[in-house]
Amino acid sequence: MTGPGGPQLLAISDLHVGYDANRAIVERMRPTTDEDWLIVAGDVGERFADINWALTTLKQNFGTVIWLPGNHELWTPPGDPVTLRGEARYQHLVRTARDLGVITPEDPYPIWEGERGPVAVCPLFLLYDYTWRAGTPGATTKEEAVAHSTRLGVVCTDEMMLHPEPLSGIDDWCRARVALTERRLSELDPSLPTVLANHWPLQRDPTAILRYSSFALWCGTELTEDWHRRFRATEVVYGHLHIPRVTSLDGVRFTEVSLGYPREWGSRASGPLEPRRILAGREGARR
Repeated sequence: MTGPGGPQLLAISDLHVGYDANRAIVERMRPTTDEDWLIVAGDVGERFADINWALTTLKQNFGTVIWLPGNHELWTPPGDPVTLRGEARYQHLVRTARDLGVITPEDPYPIWEGERGPVAVCPLFLLYDYTWRAGTPGATTKEEAVAHSTRLGVVCTDEMMLHPEPLSGIDDWCRARVALTERRLSELDPSLPTVLANHWPLQRDPTAILRYSSFALWCGTELTEDWHRRFRATEVVYGHLHIPRVTSLDGVRFTEVSLGYPREWGSRASGPLEPRRILAGREGARR
């Protein structure tokens, strides 16, 4: 199968295949050419069986699938036969993806050979550290910020379902992941541009339009605010916010690629979002 525009680098996130309507979308998702790549930027589902089904289905249709986790994959939900928590759960996810031939954040970054030359496609797993506190005025610590948001009635389910074991906090896990990933990105050829893909935004600007501003606590870390410049990003791919759009900062495209819940995409006249085309210049999304 070939398409008029040649192979495409595509991305989507927040598939949430626990919903039947979203599951049906994944079942009918197809590439435009046999050489298309698909980045799956987290929140495939919560239960291991659902995550395995979705990645298996996508790998059957796309030659190259690149997956990175969101917060929902890392939850340990009641009733899931897989009761692993924290780092052990993440490593089990990595093994599951690798067994399917899916690229993970623990693998060498693949090189996309596009029309404008090679680009390193970098799936990241970074989490958040509660440092985006603009929505919690006066809070100077994580504890104060979370307490303030709790009083507002805004608390991420992660606080109940996402466990950082063996570390003591999600912020500790985040800092460890940032340090590890920073080293790996620094080892890339300095002449090689990148596509940085992470479930959580790398830069806090996208959170400015959140309905509840204090939710930004669970959305990223100030440690990555300049990564789009430091690591030569041609585009930054993210999800998590369920606000699909394309913005620009310092000449770099920031593309939010979430499908979201049926109640969200069902309210749009355009319906559910298909995988967005990455590295497409001003052309924006593939619809």
